[in-house]
Amino acid sequence: MKRLWKALSLPLYAVITGLILGAIIMAIAKYNPWSAYGSLLMGAFGNPIAIGNTVSGAIPLMLTALGIAVAFRTGLFNIGAEGQYWVGAMAAVFIGYNFASMPWYFHIPLALIAAMVAGGLWGGVIPGLAKAWVGAHEVITTMMMSYIAILLAHYMVEKGPMMQQGFVPQSPPITSSATLPTILTNSNLSAGLYIALAAVVVVHILLFYTSFGYKLRAVGYNAFAARYSGLPVALYTVLSLGISGVLAGLAGGVQFLGVDYQLTDTFQSGYGYTAIVVALLARNNPLGIVLASIFFSALSSGSQMMQITSGVSANMTDVITGIIIFFVAADRLYAYILRTFRKKQVIAVARKEVQG
Repeated sequence: MKRLWKALSLPLYAVITGLILGAIIMAIAKYNPWSAYGSLLMGAFGNPIAIGNTVSGAIPLMLTALGIAVAFRTGLFNIGAEGQYWVGAMAAVFIGYNFASMPWYFHIPLALIAAMVAGGLWGGVIPGLAKAWVGAHEVITTMMMSYIAILLAHYMVEKGPMMQQGFVPQSPPITSSATLPTILTNSNLSAGLYIALAAVVVVHILLFYTSFGYKLRAVGYNAFAARYSGLPVALYTVLSLGISGVLAGLAGGVQFLGVDYQLTDTFQSGYGYTAIVVALLARNNPLGIVLASIFFSALSSGSQMMQITSGVSANMTDVITGIIIFFVAADRLYAYILRTFRKKQVIAVARKEVQG
């Protein structure tokens, strides 16, 4: 029980502090915080359709954050999940508007598998091998690959092979046989929810109940000790970034098969970047990622209602998110400083004993 509370305390403190400071900022700007937060809640959870849209927005966040959490657990910082998301989306849409005669029970799995393979290769091959072979930092390589993926997606629908005939830069819409069924009528909530929850369970079991997951986490805790014990650290580095990309690519596939249905030139999501915050807030726990994803999706889906009814800018949710990030990061910084201070104390005591 004590361990559970310790794991939950930081995210709760960070969220509560973010909401309190957000309310103070609103009050200083002469807005009513109670009215603003009430409007936000109504916009996110006020009726079944709002709930469905909020949960729908949490699905790609959930899957992408799962991938980032796997990388974090291995001591890697995958900042390129946004690019892996779009590569997965491109692959799913391409399969989705082709093979129209294929039955849905083959077409949907094929499109999702294509999304996962594309995301996994994009995240694991170049960044993973560059990290394993020459020590290139994954922050730089995954970020650069992300830019390449986004620009590639623009090319594919502007002048590339995925552009639909005509003057509008967009892909053809996916066929009905590749469309995920809607769970809640008049909302964006699709059967992608079941896929996301299944992924949460699989990743949780993989990380904490298998020898493979134990080895991944061992490499993340101490790569030098893992290498000394005989673990192939380079292999697990590539596999970790590959799995991270698989989940981010799956997020893109699920989103476009269940919600967007078509790749356009005006696309923008930010799921890959918001998912980093989700994973940090959940402390890389797959089960915590479910709640964190719904929370951030609620901030996004409720912000428009907050702006319309209370006059508070929808950007206030970005302020709250930033405050939460600050306090989550501050806890990590405090823990690092405390460990460094204690280590110096131990060294100082040892020196005194040697000199004495």
